[in-house]
Amino acid sequence: MLRQRETPAGKLLWSFLRNRQLIKHKFLCQYPICVSAFGYNRYYIPDFYCHEAKLVIEADGPIHLLKQDYDKNRDLVLNALGLTVLRFENDEILNKTESVINFITEHLNKFNH
Repeated sequence: MLRQRETPAGKLLWSFLRNRQLIKHKFLCQYPICVSAFGYNRYYIPDFYCHEAKLVIEADGPIHLLKQDYDKNRDLVLNALGLTVLRFENDEILNKTESVINFITEHLNKFNH
């Protein structure tokens, strides 16, 4: 989800994450994370990233059904960097917004303790 092609689910989720609205944590949208290995730099661009909580949030649309192996490998790489990846389906974000926000909030509260 690049900003130019922001999905309704991504836009909705961003409305809750931006401007430190969620427990005062700063989230960035489409922030590149650099991974260096074997003399090469690889950049992963998650939908949303909170450096303080070491948290990546992904809003997954239908295209992710075709990229499951890529997403799984990407999550493993990000986990190896000490990051937690939370994935939510677009339908879940749109239809169970409160539940999604509560789940993210619970994760942030665990991080704070």
